Amino acid sequence: MVRRRTAVSIAAAALLLASPALTACGSGPAQPGAAAVVGDQKITVSTLQSKVNEVRAAQAASPQAAQMVSAGGKLSTQTLSMLVQNTVIERAAADAGVTVSDGEVQQQYDAALQQFGGSKEALDATLLQQYDIVPAGAEGFFRTNALVGKLIVSLGFQPGSDGGQTAVVSAISKTARDLGVKINPRYGAWDSKKAIIGDATDPWVVDRTSSAVAPAA
Repeated sequence: MVRRRTAVSIAAAALLLASPALTACGSGPAQPGAAAVVGDQKITVSTLQSKVNEVRAAQAASPQAAQMVSAGGKLSTQTLSMLVQNTVIERAAADAGVTVSDGEVQQQYDAALQQFGGSKEALDATLLQQYDIVPAGAEGFFRTNALVGKLIVSLGFQPGSDGGQTAVVSAISKTARDLGVKINPRYGAWDSKKAIIGDATDPWVVDRTSSAVAPAA
């Protein structure tokens, strides 16, 4: 079973989530209390706020608290972007018959941990500072990333390859269009070119050729 406070090789998810081709519909979910609606799945305002509060609490306890809090003025929007993107990825993987095991997620964690000399504290700190991922959310983060990597393989490519990137973006784009994405205007509007909400900084954007959790421009 994967360690609960863990994280994964970010490269695969990054190449997908940074792509301008992931498209969906605009703003204004019809369901009351929704921060966003992805297909028939509602991401509630309360769920979003709970996620944001978790990140804020972790940031406040960090030695870099002042820096992270000052840089996180759009945390709600950025967090909602991730929640929407994760939902689309999960659906695309399910449609393709792609699953990941706990063991595969554990392997991703072990590779990431090795990058930090076995220091779980250093890995957790990097995930929080670079990507707004709290320790309790790291397993889900790595699981989503592993899904993207296996989805690329299912399309006949290797993760990190240009062909794989193009193919998986195309597959995910189709899923997003089929599902439809609506965003509560309170948090901005879905940007179909950047696959984010408005001008939110996507915390998943890292170098797809990097291993583990090395940051990128």
